[in-house]
Amino acid sequence: MIKLKTAEEIELMRESALIVSKTLGMIAAEVKPGVTTLQLDAMAETFIRDHGAVPGFLGLYDFPNSLCMSPNAQVVHGIPNDTPLQEGDIISIDCGALKNDFYGDHAYTFEVGEVSPEVKKLLEVTKQSLYIGIREFRVGNRVGDVGYAIQKFTEEHGYGVVRELVGHGLGRKMHEGPEMPNYGRRGRGKKFVEGMTVAIEPMTNMGTKSIKQLKDGWTILTADGKPSAHFEHDVAIVNGKPELLSTFKYIYEALGIESDEEDEFTSSTVKS
Repeated sequence: MIKLKTAEEIELMRESALIVSKTLGMIAAEVKPGVTTLQLDAMAETFIRDHGAVPGFLGLYDFPNSLCMSPNAQVVHGIPNDTPLQEGDIISIDCGALKNDFYGDHAYTFEVGEVSPEVKKLLEVTKQSLYIGIREFRVGNRVGDVGYAIQKFTEEHGYGVVRELVGHGLGRKMHEGPEMPNYGRRGRGKKFVEGMTVAIEPMTNMGTKSIKQLKDGWTILTADGKPSAHFEHDVAIVNGKPELLSTFKYIYEALGIESDEEDEFTSSTVKS
């Protein structure tokens, strides 16, 4: 069910989203060869709790950890473990936090040391597709407009767009309506209205769009073993237009990256 939010509720959601953003910013400085995903998971849980929230994923649908950690050919929902990250890896880190009865949920795919130019391009195209999709999340458009924009851009670069996993509405529940596929047809699906809040999250594979699942019941991998990238933002419709509730700025501060990619989706009155 789609739950529209008041201005006050959107601000509460922003608080939760920014805790996730700050957690990912803290983690960004720690993603390096030799560190294990279990170590990063423990850091994230402590950080989230120290900031007055609880981990949004821990125990949700019986998930065992605070972060979904998905390296290389893992698409999403990877379970943290004791395997050290290696030079040249990439890893999607998906994080959730619950505060004031509202969830924040977003993700970033990190480079571990130096990655190949081909993998770097996959990450950049996937991140660009996220903002291309967000641009379509406005009053009067429909779910298919977002999916079409993401699909067209990524497939033009020769990548596979995952079909079985989608973005979603977000609020008092981690998963609300509407579902937000990363593929679709213009003018189809639910119409966007003021007060909608969603998580938009392209999942793009270097090769085939097909996926498979490990016996752990969680981890999703590309069917051909090629790398996959995943980026996610929380977005609200405010005054008819998309406004980011989450931000990558803390990640960029940790990594020394300058970017203006979020400027068009950020209200001048927002303070974080």
